Amino acid sequence: MTFTTTILQWFRENGRALPWRETRDAYAIWLSEIILQQTRIEQGRPYWERFMQRWPTVGDLAEATEDEVLREWQGLGYYSRARNLHAAAQQIVARGVFPQTLEGIKTLKGVGDYTAAAIGSIAFGLPAAVVDGNVYRVLARHYGIDTPINTTVGKREFASLAHELLPIDEASAYNQGMMDFGSIQCTPHNPDCMSCPLMETCVALREGKVEELPVKQKTLKVKERKLTYIYIRYKGLSVIHRRGKGDIWQGLYEPWLTENVPEGARLIRKNVKHVLTHRIIYADFWLWEPDQQPVLPVDYCWINEEDWVNYGIPRLIEIMLKEINKQTNK
Repeated sequence: MTFTTTILQWFRENGRALPWRETRDAYAIWLSEIILQQTRIEQGRPYWERFMQRWPTVGDLAEATEDEVLREWQGLGYYSRARNLHAAAQQIVARGVFPQTLEGIKTLKGVGDYTAAAIGSIAFGLPAAVVDGNVYRVLARHYGIDTPINTTVGKREFASLAHELLPIDEASAYNQGMMDFGSIQCTPHNPDCMSCPLMETCVALREGKVEELPVKQKTLKVKERKLTYIYIRYKGLSVIHRRGKGDIWQGLYEPWLTENVPEGARLIRKNVKHVLTHRIIYADFWLWEPDQQPVLPVDYCWINEEDWVNYGIPRLIEIMLKEINKQTNK
């Protein structure tokens, strides 16, 4: 059998049963693809189910506020995905129909080549090959390709090969098969090569390079950042601030962020490590219970403490609130 027919047969026998695969609704498929960007299926599935229950159509999602969407997204990280999702829903409603061409799908906010190919092939049967981490890994190992996948030359080489292997009439099954094959069979570490249906033709297995492929150039320099948060508690009230554009956690909420700890504040936790894609954050958490109501910094406001649950917050702030409540028996 050829590489393509092997993937198709493997998918028929081993493909995962997922709710967004039981529909051709482009909205449901698009939603799953956005949620699963940089998110494991087992983590993302409950979010997809909650989104579909709360906003069953793209029109429902478009009518939601950004705050509501961010709050529902809380815990998934990469919050720009949620903002783009909401903006794209409004784009779709404005044009009156979900776009059904690759070019049209790529005009949606937050949709790149991979996501457009996935939506287009699965929802509309478009002959577009997906190329993601799973596809890079499977192709690099099977064909023994050591071109770095994060270079212009590498991206072009893998995209060309992926398109060449794509069965025009079975693009949906093949693309989903490649995703599942990379996730289940040809895993990043310790893949089960001895049960792989491609073992006889796999160059990496034959040459002992399974763990070496795919190749990725190291270009990312991770930066460290220090944050100091003051949780203010005054007669059942607390202080909140919405983060602005141009920085991490845009549109999410946080307590008072400052470099100067007020007199009388109590240290709750120090140097809490929080890892993001491009940086590592070390945060100090303080609790301040002043005798008099302080004047707030610009763009901060008072809320009832119990209302924190109504706001979308970063995972780091969620940790902070739990720790404060734990130490103060709230």
